[in-house]
Amino acid sequence: MKIRFNAITVLVLSFFLFTGCAAKQSELGRTTSKPKNVILIIGDGMGPEQVGMLLTYARQAKEPVLADRLTGFDKLMDQGGSMGLSMTYADNVLVVDSAASGSQMATGKFAGSEMIGLDHNGNRAETVLERAKAAGKSTGLISDTRVTHATPAAFAAHQAHRKMENEIAAEMLALGPDVMLGGGLRHWIPKSANDKASAVRKSLQEMTEGAVRIKSKRKDDRNLVEEAKAKGYSLAFTKGQMEAVSGKLLGLFSYSAMPDAIRVSNALDDPKRKTPTLKEMSAKAIDILSRNDNGFFLMVEAGLIDWAAHYNDAGLMLHEMMRIDETVNYVLDWAKDRDDTLVIVTADHTTGGFGFSYTGKSIPKPRSLSGEMFKDRKHKPNYNFGDPAILDKLYAQQLSYTDIFKKFDRLSDADKTPAALADLINEYTSFPITQTQAARILETEDNPIYKKGHSYLGSKTVPKLDNKDAFFVYQLYDNRQNLLALEVASDQHVVWNTGTHTSTPVLVFSKGPGGSQVPFTGIMHHTDLGQRAMDAVTVP
Repeated sequence: MKIRFNAITVLVLSFFLFTGCAAKQSELGRTTSKPKNVILIIGDGMGPEQVGMLLTYARQAKEPVLADRLTGFDKLMDQGGSMGLSMTYADNVLVVDSAASGSQMATGKFAGSEMIGLDHNGNRAETVLERAKAAGKSTGLISDTRVTHATPAAFAAHQAHRKMENEIAAEMLALGPDVMLGGGLRHWIPKSANDKASAVRKSLQEMTEGAVRIKSKRKDDRNLVEEAKAKGYSLAFTKGQMEAVSGKLLGLFSYSAMPDAIRVSNALDDPKRKTPTLKEMSAKAIDILSRNDNGFFLMVEAGLIDWAAHYNDAGLMLHEMMRIDETVNYVLDWAKDRDDTLVIVTADHTTGGFGFSYTGKSIPKPRSLSGEMFKDRKHKPNYNFGDPAILDKLYAQQLSYTDIFKKFDRLSDADKTPAALADLINEYTSFPITQTQAARILETEDNPIYKKGHSYLGSKTVPKLDNKDAFFVYQLYDNRQNLLALEVASDQHVVWNTGTHTSTPVLVFSKGPGGSQVPFTGIMHHTDLGQRAMDAVTVP
């Protein structure tokens, strides 16, 4: 796969300069009041590139689905918010993964790669959620991936590796955040649930109202769902069940990750919809947590931005950015007339190295302009700098690349042709491909290393990587989504650097009372951000 590199320096600098970072840095030593509530919103994989994509859509799309062309990020800044820039690297490495980055934000200490809630030596480190709980505050964790996934796990567990999700689930329950909402039922139910005739399976089917796939990934017969009930949690597996709860709440709404943002958009107005949105989960959590007179700490993760970027799915990524934007807007509206809530919006890292770029393809025809300098000549650029109508076409995507290929894989072997793939892509996206392009994408089907059933991360034998594969390690056995992205790249005016993370610093937006946002401005590292979040929840 060809790897293309693009520069984002201008975007990062423009955002950074806008913060007036030098003035803010001089205020760091000033006394600030403690907020009663701290809400930390993390866009997984949401670098300046992804924020820039959302802002570009808001400002330049022909018909953006955003009121007044303003995003939640605009609103935060218009309401007196601040902006900073945070480095993300983990201990002794250039590029961070979500576990180490989440741990650094949660603990204020450097972490080793893929560790959960540990310092770089592998020792347990107190998290901001644990600090808030000790201070008598209510606490909550929300994710639209699995609630045991790397980012939420880093705030409520201490494990040697992020993949120890069965252990993470048990530890999270033992710690007892007041609200835990997300996906990943598979790590909370006993292995006996896999027996279709078992009593526990029948019980789970009734409890979930058939809304969640029942399959366990546990190796033991611990039923953490029942243990949660015994600890005083109300359980929710549907939107309706969640809305009926007023106390401690464990909501598990999917087998693994929750539906992607395109699916959410497609089902949003369905009266039979059973899965809550990120905004709805956030609203319920705030409703419950805000009843504590001592305040609360809430971490909300929009985790599927990262997943879209790993697969270089630009249309899906735009939808995922709209979902976090919707949540940021809700939180800001809730906090607007309060003087006790600090809101922080940032990312754990950036993914994909996304950017819009100009091309030498389909150069626009010369056109006449009314200005005096074009009285005797036409405006004739040497390159195609991209039509803003592309933004509307990206948002018009009706299925993620992953779901398109799932539809293709369900076809009979005889029907799995380049023509069939092209038809699916052309039906569900606004960037059509030819049969020849579809055939190039499907060439990997004949490569033994892409056959289903292999697992690169769990395999003892790793295929030799050459330069074209080295940055697409998650797609080693199925890189069709990334190949599709490459085929439509010039029509989308989109370039991608990689299928993994990059070291690009991320933006930190903050808004709070009494100068509580000041420590989150300027240039920092995620360990600094974590230390300052810890300080914000510490009772004087």
